[in-house]
Amino acid sequence: MFRGNAPARIDDKGRLKIPTAFRSLLETKYGRELFLTSLSGEYLRLYPMPVWLDVEQKLGAMPSTHPSRLRFLDRVNYFGQAAELDTQGRVIIPLRLRDAATMAGDVDVLGQYNYLDIWNHERFLTKLQRDAYTDDDARALSEFGI
Repeated sequence: MFRGNAPARIDDKGRLKIPTAFRSLLETKYGRELFLTSLSGEYLRLYPMPVWLDVEQKLGAMPSTHPSRLRFLDRVNYFGQAAELDTQGRVIIPLRLRDAATMAGDVDVLGQYNYLDIWNHERFLTKLQRDAYTDDDARALSEFGI
């Protein structure tokens, strides 16, 4: 399971070096093949390929004309691209996604159970301020024993 946050940088060639805290689990449990995408373009979601294949299998069980399925696929395919870690643990962020998510310089890599979210550092701080954790959130989580 991917946990926590690790700061990282996008280099001048658009590459992200996966932080060591996440890289070892990524390579040993899932391998080096990845699917990079986003739903909004505001951030990057990095799926290990086996996790993404599970998502695709679930999508395949839905009716092909379901409006939510179509909207989801429009977005993940517009921003999405298969990728692979190089021998130094780096992955090239696709230009369209890099531009949309302002992926340059300092970024935050966040563990999200079985995938990683990567945010421009300043954009993520703004998101945290904009999307406050509320009492309603605490109540909703308590229903699941959290």
